[in-house]
Amino acid sequence: MRLLITALMVFINFILQTTLLQMFAIRGVLPNTALIIAVSYALLRGSREGAFVGIGAGLLQDIFFSGTLGAYALLYAVLAVLFGRSQRDFYRENYLLPVLFCSIAACLCEGAVYIVGFVFQGMGNLLYFLFQVMLPVMVYTAVITVPIYRILFGVNDWLELKEKYKYRLF
Repeated sequence: MRLLITALMVFINFILQTTLLQMFAIRGVLPNTALIIAVSYALLRGSREGAFVGIGAGLLQDIFFSGTLGAYALLYAVLAVLFGRSQRDFYRENYLLPVLFCSIAACLCEGAVYIVGFVFQGMGNLLYFLFQVMLPVMVYTAVITVPIYRILFGVNDWLELKEKYKYRLF
């Protein structure tokens, strides 16, 4: 049941990110909701499940939009494992840590894309990228993290209750 719900959430996120969220772009900047979901799952369920969600979300993005297969999947999985290590050390009801971790993950993700996409090709204006792309993506991701994390937190609690009372007779 958990696997089906998680796969459905990743798929719905992909559909919404590629269609509906395009209308909410601010100066051409979009929040990376696939990364938010991967990091949030890593914080809620541990680094292993976060990595699997990251691989699934990244593969969808790679298949449809990227020239290389597995680049975003590897990036999202590594970031989910990195931030999922602190899963046992925080209260899941606190929204500050997921907002902070998702912002840092967005910064690292955009930095990796910048290094691979522009610096290796010899065309990179760091200040322009920093102030026109990376900083707005971090802020927009931080704002969008709160409702997405709240939804994932509610679904996770519902699934944990369902799993807890699955084998109860009365």
